[in-house]
Amino acid sequence: MSEEQPPKQSFFRSIVAVGWAMLGVRKGKEYERDFASITPLHVIGVGLVAIFILVLALIWIVNMVV
Repeated sequence: MSEEQPPKQSFFRSIVAVGWAMLGVRKGKEYERDFASITPLHVIGVGLVAIFILVLALIWIVNMVV
């Protein structure tokens, strides 16, 4: 008897999951589904890009204010 593994989700699903995680809003059922189906490499990559974009946006906002 082999256990059926959930199919790996798309890269877009990783982007959505990281976005919700950055906001801190996520349903428990959705979190469990993402945790089971998204690859850690995608999450790390999307997280690094998201942090980079956030830092650039903050620098741009500060430059606009000053």
